[in-house]
Amino acid sequence: MSTAPEVATHDEHVPHTTPASHATPAPLVTTAEQANPVVGAATSLLAAYTPGDRFLATPTRTLLAEGVHAHVPHDDRPLPRRVAATLAAARRTGVGEPYVVGAVPFDPTAPAALTVPAALRTAPPLAADPLIALPVETADATGWRIRPVPSPEEYGAGVAAAVDRMWRGDFSKVVLARTLELTAPTPLDLPAMLQRLARRDPSGYTFALPTAPGRTLIGASPELLVSRHGNQVVANPLAGSTPRSDDLAEDVRRAAALLESAKDLHEHSVVVDGVHQALASFCTDLTVPARPTLVRTATMWHLSTTVTGTLTSPDTSALELACALHPTPAVCGTPTATAREVIRETEPFDRGFFTGVVGWGDANGDGEWVVTIRCAEAEERSLRLYAGAGVVAASDPAAETAETGAKFRTFLNAVGAEL
Repeated sequence: MSTAPEVATHDEHVPHTTPASHATPAPLVTTAEQANPVVGAATSLLAAYTPGDRFLATPTRTLLAEGVHAHVPHDDRPLPRRVAATLAAARRTGVGEPYVVGAVPFDPTAPAALTVPAALRTAPPLAADPLIALPVETADATGWRIRPVPSPEEYGAGVAAAVDRMWRGDFSKVVLARTLELTAPTPLDLPAMLQRLARRDPSGYTFALPTAPGRTLIGASPELLVSRHGNQVVANPLAGSTPRSDDLAEDVRRAAALLESAKDLHEHSVVVDGVHQALASFCTDLTVPARPTLVRTATMWHLSTTVTGTLTSPDTSALELACALHPTPAVCGTPTATAREVIRETEPFDRGFFTGVVGWGDANGDGEWVVTIRCAEAEERSLRLYAGAGVVAASDPAAETAETGAKFRTFLNAVGAEL
């Protein structure tokens, strides 16, 4: 092989945009400010996180939200309208530049966990803070009990059944997930888990968000669903994956093979077409590259396409775009309704917020919304880890089971557990 595969890291697709602040979010920073971020500004917010806070780090900013000014209600109105009304009410009560921060579940009809925080601190992205490179303590061996749900064998059987239906022409893609239920003998140390997740992939999307009393959604996703900054829209669908290797030559070989894999290129094209169609009615000058590039995390290679466009209407918020896209074929399948039914029939658990959306939005409509993958739901002594794989007609059950196992590594490494 004479050339290395084309690689894009997370932060090449969106600009670094926010300065350090200690109250409400500040305006976008200049190029000079981006080049000279305050050392320690982002990592200090990471260190300040305590359970119950809302922490979110993206390639453009780091957010730490404390307390609750207002919860976004759950009612019959579309979610973007509820969020807009909550932000407008917060502004009327004296919040100068209100943000909403939180999570939306896989099932769009289920209650979201979105709030306007009582206090919000912001900083530049973690990747721009030199202190993020400092070593972090490794996870202690805590004597985890691990229970797979479903078992790997049952998961493989579900993949095989879906493939059989695809060959009969029932549908073209479904994303099937499995979980690991981890139980620890002592209470979980969520701040330490968050530190390890953030420092392992600082240019990705790291989050820790309460979703119910005593329950936290925590993870590090590689996938931007959609962002809006002014009239500019960016989506970065990922689909088609292969595990990384510790051997450099083998790692490069796997990356190059992924770029040529007919199965993965087909899976990726289905997702990109879905994103293109969903954004077309909102955007002009929509640009969709003809071929994907690669994004790498600490554990996986992913096929990646960056879709960009210009909003037709300035009234369309980032959350409205996210709701139009969610769920993409990257986390559900196509046709969407059929894939949802296959997921309900096959997966022996409720996805909850897994393969939902996490992010932030402001009263001007700007925001970043991220696909909720590489995550776990944490309670006092337990974690439920999630991982899924896109299944198409060319899928092999053993390979899809191995792919989900590789995706679990992101979180298993953060807690010191092994399968």
